[in-house]
Amino acid sequence: MKQFFFVFLILCFFSSCGENTVVFNETRALDGFWGSEEELVFDLPPLDSLKTYNLFFNIRNTNDYPFNNMYLIATINFPHGKTVVDTLEYRMAYPDGSWMGSGIGSIRDNKLWYKENVRFTEEGVYKVSLRQAMRNNGEVEGVKKLDGIVDVGVTIEENLNH
Repeated sequence: MKQFFFVFLILCFFSSCGENTVVFNETRALDGFWGSEEELVFDLPPLDSLKTYNLFFNIRNTNDYPFNNMYLIATINFPHGKTVVDTLEYRMAYPDGSWMGSGIGSIRDNKLWYKENVRFTEEGVYKVSLRQAMRNNGEVEGVKKLDGIVDVGVTIEENLNH
């Protein structure tokens, strides 16, 4: 019995070594929609400049979300003035129309990969901002009121595998 417990303890230790540690997680609740002019800004805490991090976006949607994908404009503002802007597309539903992500019922949680192995080498406050950039087919104007989005967030994990 002692040998079994010892082997179990070693397996638990090694299985936990590969998991990344969450160092920042902030979510903003929305009123069931995301307005086209609504920019969500997240101030990041001081992060160790010698470590690498993985960045994710968290989107919680309901069955009222009318699309199978999502376009986001992501911006990282560095403390000393540099800005990085990315236009991103994420799949939100499978080809059969069923939602991706986790959850039961009408609410789905999606953890969307953004960047990996990022180093925060400048001292000061980094800001990550997000805007939705959805459009209906054939229309130039963006969707003013993106229904079905109830929460938007940012997660940063220390990359322990690097």
